Amino acid sequence: MEPVSHFFYSHRLKLQFWDWGHDSKPPLLLVHGGLDHARNWDWVARSLRNDFHVYALDLRGHGNSAWSPGALYSIAEHALDVSAMVDVIGRRTICIIGHSLGGIISSTYAGVYPERVERLVSIEGLGFPRNHRVHAPAPQRIRYWIEETRRIERRTPHSYPNLSAAVARMKEANPHLSDEVAEHLTLHGTNWNADGSMIWKFDNFARLFPPYGQNFDDSIALYGNIGCPTLFFWGMESFMNDPEDDPRFKAIPNCRLVKVPNAGHWVHHDQLDLFLRETRAFLGCTKS
Repeated sequence: MEPVSHFFYSHRLKLQFWDWGHDSKPPLLLVHGGLDHARNWDWVARSLRNDFHVYALDLRGHGNSAWSPGALYSIAEHALDVSAMVDVIGRRTICIIGHSLGGIISSTYAGVYPERVERLVSIEGLGFPRNHRVHAPAPQRIRYWIEETRRIERRTPHSYPNLSAAVARMKEANPHLSDEVAEHLTLHGTNWNADGSMIWKFDNFARLFPPYGQNFDDSIALYGNIGCPTLFFWGMESFMNDPEDDPRFKAIPNCRLVKVPNAGHWVHHDQLDLFLRETRAFLGCTKS
């Protein structure tokens, strides 16, 4: 069964979400990562839809959602959109699963509104390490953002001559993906140009983190205010660091870490069965 597409408004932007039905079930919101889209969750949604009313959000600048005027994509703005989405769902509390950027956004929302989140699952959703340029001194950080923004303004988005070429690029970026998953993600993540070539749906300016809103100590305070049980996944072959010694991870009050071998940054694709087994147990799902 395919999900139903809906739109809602947040911050004057028209944003899309996918609805997997079952109004009688408790709500579960899925929040994808950067340069991704909501249909990356299809395998997870199919597994969880018998226990939850599943919603999958296309973040601003991603999938079929509107691009942000001025090309600013701060964590606070994304959390604002999640807040609006939760109000659209219309339930007092909700469970959330977020991947990467989506994990950061979900954790931020849970830290700002701890009374609204029952359970939180985060796949590598801490944020960049302390030595990353987003945490650099302000003159350096702002200069980098200005120059990168101006560079992207002059950049022509790359296109691919056909689906096979776009799928090959998807697999190059995510070598753990199977052919089936890579083709699915590519089909839902691209548009056709008039000449028959393909281009990614996401806004190229979504590649840039604004030069504010990434404060390390702020993240510690936000994550420390999360009031619900949290399950955190880390792929042991990921480019992200082991979170165990990260002060932001340590700040989460009630959190269990699952380290996943033979998995990169996309744990829910690289080790789907393990991810679903751990997540279903954590969320209290019935046996499949």
